[in-house]
Amino acid sequence: QVQLTESGGGLVQAGGSLRLSCLASGRTMSRYGMGWFRQAPGKEREFVAARGWSADTTYYADSVKDRFTISRDNAKNTVYLQMNSLKPEDTAVYYCAAARIVGYSFLKGDEKVYDYWGQGTQVTVSS
Repeated sequence: QVQLTESGGGLVQAGGSLRLSCLASGRTMSRYGMGWFRQAPGKEREFVAARGWSADTTYYADSVKDRFTISRDNAKNTVYLQMNSLKPEDTAVYYCAAARIVGYSFLKGDEKVYDYWGQGTQVTVSS
């Protein structure tokens, strides 16, 4: 069992930056692929970014590519989402998730392959 706790959300102006953190406890995070998702008000949850066990297994949604960066520190059992050049449409609750199997579906953000989810952290971007 893995427990995931997100932090770092808040209110920021358009063009600003935030860094989200997700602490994994219960089992070492190094065993899992890690992803970030988000859900805006009135919309379905959507994939944001995924990171496998190495830097060359990283994938981003087109809407955040070149603005967001996912990284992980296995020693700290933490995955990060650095968000730059934020836009009002990035406003959402952001969730991190862990997957035991890292493959094509994981990288493409298929929620069915993610086994554990955090409670989410709110990000609000004002215009």
